[in-house]
Amino acid sequence: MKKTIFEEMGGTYIRHGDYLIPCLTLLEEEEQRFIGVWGQRHLRYLKEYRRGIYLNLITSGRLNDYLADIKEQAQELFERIVKQMKQAQGITEQLKADDTLEWIGRMSDIQACAREIVNKEMIYQ
Repeated sequence: MKKTIFEEMGGTYIRHGDYLIPCLTLLEEEEQRFIGVWGQRHLRYLKEYRRGIYLNLITSGRLNDYLADIKEQAQELFERIVKQMKQAQGITEQLKADDTLEWIGRMSDIQACAREIVNKEMIYQ
Protein backbone atom coordinates (compact mmCIF):
# COMPACT_ATOMS: atom_id res chain seq x y z
CA MET A 1 0.00 0.00 0.00
CA LYS A 2 1.30 3.47 -0.93
CA LYS A 3 2.41 5.69 1.96
CA THR A 4 0.58 8.93 2.59
CA ILE A 5 2.40 12.26 2.75
CA PHE A 6 1.91 12.17 6.53
CA GLU A 7 3.66 8.79 6.75
CA GLU A 8 6.45 9.94 4.43
CA MET A 9 7.11 12.82 6.85
CA GLY A 10 7.44 10.36 9.74
CA GLY A 11 3.86 10.39 10.99
CA THR A 12 2.11 7.33 12.32
CA TYR A 13 -1.47 6.19 12.71
CA ILE A 14 -3.30 4.19 15.35
CA ARG A 15 -6.27 1.98 14.54
CA HIS A 16 -9.45 2.81 16.41
CA GLY A 17 -12.15 0.40 15.26
CA ASP A 18 -12.39 0.75 11.49
CA TYR A 19 -10.58 4.10 11.42
CA LEU A 20 -6.93 5.09 11.26
CA ILE A 21 -6.30 8.15 13.40
CA PRO A 22 -3.06 10.14 13.06
CA CYS A 23 -0.91 10.32 16.18
CA LEU A 24 -0.54 14.05 16.73
CA THR A 25 1.28 15.80 19.55
CA LEU A 26 2.12 19.42 20.23
CA LEU A 27 5.74 20.42 20.11
CA GLU A 28 7.40 20.70 23.50
CA GLU A 29 8.54 24.21 24.32
CA GLU A 30 11.95 24.56 25.93
CA GLU A 31 10.64 26.58 28.84
CA GLN A 32 7.43 28.28 29.77
CA ARG A 33 7.99 32.02 30.13
CA PHE A 34 5.92 34.04 32.60
CA ILE A 35 3.20 36.00 30.76
CA GLY A 36 1.88 38.11 33.64
CA VAL A 37 -1.32 40.11 33.73
CA TRP A 38 -0.62 41.89 30.42
CA GLY A 39 -0.12 38.57 28.64
CA GLN A 40 -3.23 37.08 30.21
CA ARG A 41 -5.34 40.04 29.09
CA HIS A 42 -3.99 39.81 25.55
CA LEU A 43 -4.58 36.04 25.52
CA ARG A 44 -8.22 36.58 26.49
CA TYR A 45 -8.52 39.19 23.73
CA LEU A 46 -7.00 36.83 21.12
CA LYS A 47 -9.34 34.00 22.11
CA GLU A 48 -12.44 36.19 21.88
CA TYR A 49 -11.72 38.55 18.98
CA ARG A 50 -8.71 37.29 17.00
CA ARG A 51 -9.41 33.56 16.88
CA GLY A 52 -7.36 32.96 13.70
CA ILE A 53 -4.22 34.54 15.15
CA TYR A 54 -4.73 32.62 18.40
CA LEU A 55 -5.06 29.27 16.60
CA ASN A 56 -2.04 30.00 14.41
CA LEU A 57 0.12 30.83 17.45
CA ILE A 58 -1.02 27.83 19.47
CA THR A 59 -0.58 25.31 16.66
CA SER A 60 2.86 26.65 15.78
CA GLY A 61 3.96 26.46 19.43
CA ARG A 62 4.77 30.18 19.63
CA LEU A 63 1.91 31.36 21.86
CA ASN A 64 3.84 31.47 25.14
CA ASP A 65 6.81 33.34 23.65
CA TYR A 66 4.48 35.79 21.91
CA LEU A 67 2.56 36.52 25.12
CA ALA A 68 5.77 36.85 27.16
CA ASP A 69 7.08 39.39 24.64
CA ILE A 70 3.79 41.31 24.83
CA LYS A 71 4.09 41.32 28.64
CA GLU A 72 7.63 42.73 28.54
CA GLN A 73 6.77 45.41 25.98
CA ALA A 74 3.60 46.41 27.84
CA GLN A 75 5.42 46.63 31.18
CA GLU A 76 8.16 48.80 29.67
CA LEU A 77 5.57 51.09 28.09
CA PHE A 78 3.63 51.30 31.37
CA GLU A 79 6.73 52.23 33.37
CA ARG A 80 7.81 54.81 30.78
CA ILE A 81 4.37 56.45 30.75
CA VAL A 82 4.23 56.58 34.56
CA LYS A 83 7.69 58.17 34.70
CA GLN A 84 6.79 60.79 32.08
CA MET A 85 3.48 61.65 33.76
CA LYS A 86 5.19 61.97 37.17
CA GLN A 87 7.67 64.43 35.70
CA ALA A 88 4.95 66.38 33.86
CA GLN A 89 2.85 66.72 37.02
CA GLY A 90 5.78 67.48 39.30
CA ILE A 91 5.33 64.47 41.58
CA THR A 92 8.55 64.01 43.55
CA GLU A 93 9.89 62.08 46.49
CA GLN A 94 9.60 65.32 48.47
CA LEU A 95 5.82 65.28 47.94
CA LYS A 96 5.81 61.67 49.10
CA ALA A 97 7.62 62.68 52.30
CA ASP A 98 5.53 65.81 52.93
CA ASP A 99 2.01 64.62 52.01
CA THR A 100 1.84 60.85 51.61
CA LEU A 101 -1.91 60.67 50.99
CA GLU A 102 -1.73 63.28 48.24
CA TRP A 103 1.16 61.38 46.65
CA ILE A 104 -0.76 58.07 46.82
CA GLY A 105 -3.84 59.59 45.22
CA ARG A 106 -1.95 61.23 42.39
CA MET A 107 0.13 58.11 41.72
CA SER A 108 -3.04 55.99 41.61
CA ASP A 109 -4.51 58.35 39.02
CA ILE A 110 -1.33 58.23 36.94
CA GLN A 111 -1.16 54.44 37.06
CA ALA A 112 -4.82 54.13 36.06
CA CYS A 113 -4.23 56.43 33.08
CA ALA A 114 -1.09 54.50 32.10
CA ARG A 115 -2.99 51.18 32.28
CA GLU A 116 -5.68 52.55 29.98
CA ILE A 117 -3.08 53.72 27.46
CA VAL A 118 -1.26 50.36 27.47
CA ASN A 119 -4.54 48.47 27.14
CA LYS A 120 -5.60 50.63 24.19
CA GLU A 121 -2.27 50.64 22.37
CA MET A 122 -1.01 47.10 22.96
CA ILE A 123 -3.36 44.69 24.69
CA TYR A 124 -6.70 45.17 22.93
CA GLN A 125 -5.42 45.86 19.45
